[in-house]
Amino acid sequence: MSMPLASPAGSEEPEMMMEINTTPLIDVMLVLLVMLIITIPIQLHAVNLELPVGAPPASLVKTEHVQIDIDEKSVVHWQGLPVSELELGEKMRLLGLQATQPEIHIRPDRNSQYAVVANVLSSSRRAGLNKIAVIGAEQFIQ
Repeated sequence: MSMPLASPAGSEEPEMMMEINTTPLIDVMLVLLVMLIITIPIQLHAVNLELPVGAPPASLVKTEHVQIDIDEKSVVHWQGLPVSELELGEKMRLLGLQATQPEIHIRPDRNSQYAVVANVLSSSRRAGLNKIAVIGAEQFIQ
């Protein structure tokens, strides 16, 4: 139903209101929205995992490690012996072909050139070696 307004000039019938009153519709929608929000279960951002209990079994295979030192003059040492860039690449390629890859421990000196350290890292990745560790990185923290 609509509310009657003043009649137009000369007519005795009231004019009909042509717009719908949307206030009650908005009120009903807000009540429905609040009810929906209340009834939705709380979503937890947790993943339930079943973790094993106890200590893991000891590894029977001892992994060897290769020590690569880079001194202050940017000379690369393989297990304590100085090597050239070609020898380093060949030794890493041979390590990459092994069934069980050893750990590569790279220990650069603070005063060594970054290009030499980056070259050792990139040649180890090219050889397919994945177990790489930079030892003594705390000396670079200022």
